[in-house]
Amino acid sequence: MAIKEVMDNVNAFFSEHVAPPHKITAVEEAEDGGWQLTVEVIEEKEYMKRYAKDEMLGIYDVKMNKDKEVTSFKRQEIRYRSKIDN
Repeated sequence: MAIKEVMDNVNAFFSEHVAPPHKITAVEEAEDGGWQLTVEVIEEKEYMKRYAKDEMLGIYDVKMNKDKEVTSFKRQEIRYRSKIDN
C-alpha cells in the first residue's frame, strides 16, 4: 500500500528532523510520480507547557520523490491549536 508507506516515511523524517507529526491531513500523488502532503506538527511543545500557553500548530507542505523520500518541506502557517478557522 503506497500511501501507508508514504505516511510512514514522512512520520519518520519529521520525528527525526522537525518534531513528531500531530496529523497528516492530505496525501496526493504528484504529476511527476512523487507525492505532496500536508502535515500538522505541534511546535515547541515543552516551551508551551512550561509557560501554560496554548500549543502552537505548524502546518507544513511536504514533497516526496517517486522513491518516497522527502525532498522538501516548508511551514506554510503557524497558529494556536485551539484557534477555529472560519
